[in-house]
Amino acid sequence: METLANLESFVRSAETGSFSAAARLLALTPAAVSRNVAMLERNIGVRLFQRSTRKLSLTEAGERFLASIGGNLQALQTAISAVSSDRGEPAGVLKVSLAPTFGIDHVLPLLPEFLARYPLIRLEWHFENRQVDLIAEGYDAAIGGGFELTPGVVSRTLAAADVVAVASPAYMAGRTLPSSPADLAQYNGIVMRGIRTGRVRQWVMRDSVGNEASAELSENIVLNDPAAMREAALLGLGVTLLVSPDVIAHIQHGELLRLLPDWHADAGSISLYYPSRTLMPAKTRVFIDYLVEAFERG
Repeated sequence: METLANLESFVRSAETGSFSAAARLLALTPAAVSRNVAMLERNIGVRLFQRSTRKLSLTEAGERFLASIGGNLQALQTAISAVSSDRGEPAGVLKVSLAPTFGIDHVLPLLPEFLARYPLIRLEWHFENRQVDLIAEGYDAAIGGGFELTPGVVSRTLAAADVVAVASPAYMAGRTLPSSPADLAQYNGIVMRGIRTGRVRQWVMRDSVGNEASAELSENIVLNDPAAMREAALLGLGVTLLVSPDVIAHIQHGELLRLLPDWHADAGSISLYYPSRTLMPAKTRVFIDYLVEAFERG
């Protein structure tokens, strides 16, 4: 009888047309996927793929075999997930993409308790400032802001992403505090160039009664990472605009000053994204429940 690993490697390779792409989905190496498929071919005595340096394509026998499997592979995976859930022992690799600053500051500190509760879960976490393709890249979840919701992806809000103006006490010493967003242009500005757009991000701020005004910082320092922008502000290099979860602890500790406390820009929210499935793997389900509960408490 064929192992589930061999069948999974065959089906994912057929769906993606590549051992490498299948490997990313299955958290394996391309060599392991190729070996699993070769073992399957050897065991059933039929060549399932035509291989070349540029292309991987199904043979006629491979197409018939893929069609005959149909939804049975998903049924097997669902059954395994159900058994794991019934045992109450979530296990396996939990692959998550996280926005670096928010992930390190607010999610990483939750790990000791989470891993103590679920010791059979192994972590593969990627700290990156980009929108990943959860399904195509094989992620169990992603945490960040501004993701476009593609079919099959669900989002849960973790925290508001209000953008606020901050600077260090040392930088503001001897300087007049701003009274409106327009005043921010008189200071050295620490701004962010978007990775996808290539443009410096501009913000429109709003006060408590709904008045709006543009906040146009001088482009004295241009960076592409919020953590670097925060560090530059802590070093006293100027004024910057960052989402409140990235700077709230530094404001509370007096390391940064919030300028224009009645004004903020709306950057949406920091959310948890995950693929919608009929029966979610236990490792993903407990991670989602744990994270949402932790942020509701916080």
